[in-house]
Amino acid sequence: MATTARKPGTNSSFFRRKPIDQIEEPESGGTGLRRELGLRQLTAIGVGGIIGAGIFSLAGAVANGKAGPAVLLSFIIAGIASAAAAFSYAEFAGLIPKAGSAYTYGYAVLGEPIGWAIGWDLLLEYTAIVAVVAIGISGYFNDLLGYLDIGLPAWMMGAPGTEPAGVAAGSYKVNLFAMLLCLLVAYILNLGMRNAARFETALVYLKVAVVALVIVVGAFHIKTGNYEPFFPFGVTGAFSGAATVFFAVFGYDAMSTAAEESKDAQKHMPKAIMYSLAISMVLYVVACLVLTGMVNYKDINSESAFSSAFESVGLEAVGAVIAVGAILGIMTVLFTFLMGASRVGYSMSRDGLLPPWFSKTHAKRQVPTRMTWVLGIASAGIAGFLPIAEAAELTNIGILLAFALVCVAVIVLRYRRPDLPRSFRCPGMPVVPIIGIVFSLWLITFLEPMTWVRFGVWFVLGAVVYFAYGRRKSVLAGLPVSAEDDAPEGPGRAH
Repeated sequence: MATTARKPGTNSSFFRRKPIDQIEEPESGGTGLRRELGLRQLTAIGVGGIIGAGIFSLAGAVANGKAGPAVLLSFIIAGIASAAAAFSYAEFAGLIPKAGSAYTYGYAVLGEPIGWAIGWDLLLEYTAIVAVVAIGISGYFNDLLGYLDIGLPAWMMGAPGTEPAGVAAGSYKVNLFAMLLCLLVAYILNLGMRNAARFETALVYLKVAVVALVIVVGAFHIKTGNYEPFFPFGVTGAFSGAATVFFAVFGYDAMSTAAEESKDAQKHMPKAIMYSLAISMVLYVVACLVLTGMVNYKDINSESAFSSAFESVGLEAVGAVIAVGAILGIMTVLFTFLMGASRVGYSMSRDGLLPPWFSKTHAKRQVPTRMTWVLGIASAGIAGFLPIAEAAELTNIGILLAFALVCVAVIVLRYRRPDLPRSFRCPGMPVVPIIGIVFSLWLITFLEPMTWVRFGVWFVLGAVVYFAYGRRKSVLAGLPVSAEDDAPEGPGRAH
């Protein structure tokens, strides 16, 4: 493949790639991240990111308004798409054990503009997920206050326009509790990864115990008549629901942004991805079966589904326990995705695509405190002033595109560089990644038009930032063209 002449010592190739063989940058001057996490902590972070508002909030919202009892299939459909992508993430996580996850993978394989687009998308999507989950926790917090007969001023109870029946329109001004949660998690993350991971792991155990309580106790109150009709909104309702709950069946991707903080990322990261997804899917499916069996889909509370379900069968005490467990347990999702967003931003800044101010780490704790606070404040703003449905749909489109691109990248790299040492290999190449691509792009078509508009605005803003700043300031801009970039791309040997 012919190449054009370039100035010595520069790389002006539009799709310049970060050489995989040189991706382990030296850590010096206290600017790197500290390796603190083992397999158990990584799996806990993954489970913490996957199980959360999907069970405690979105399951009820989708069952009530889109899928009915078929919400069970919504999770299974989303889980299949997620699993296909998870295999691709696992291969990359073992091959490129650096912070940044899909951003770093895309940068190394598909080129800088694609890597930038993925990273820019993830900054918005992860930040929005933190906001969505904080809103979900706020709903359970309001329920808990109701159990305790404690009233708060209406202005601080929710975002404008989200007043439930019986509350005067215009009463809500801001979801203050959701905002404070976002800021609290940013503070915890800035205490250092070791302390934050201990906090996360403890809450994950609590959350799994609460889900187990839901399943065991709720199973005795299932009425099979509630499963009929199974498809009240048609089969398309189940698929539409899958597009909405999709963000509830990933989390391992955000966990993989912590690869640089893992003690043995090449060995542990692929295992943690697969373990966390398998554990979470089993719990999701069984919990949805219990919820839609306990309560007719029309009567499910969209914001606090399980605590309200137990209250409806006369188990107010169990509902109160679930409300407390949900508040504490769902915080793990905030932790995982705010951590993921901050590590993506940190990686982009370290690569020169964002100002270096964002990649400065705390001298002692070695965490990106500046980026964490910026994104924590941004998520607090979204949580305070947007309804949960709008914020939830905002999270999905960028994640689905990132999943599709990671699946493309794993195929490309398997054929381009079959010689690279891989601690985990995506099975069924290239069929499994193609399934991930097709499912992800297909689910995107079920999203609301306004989601595309918001995404388009964010993408255009990102393009302006990239071409005005990142393209010129990129670390690769001052490096010679790599042999990998100039090498002809033969088919190679993929297996």
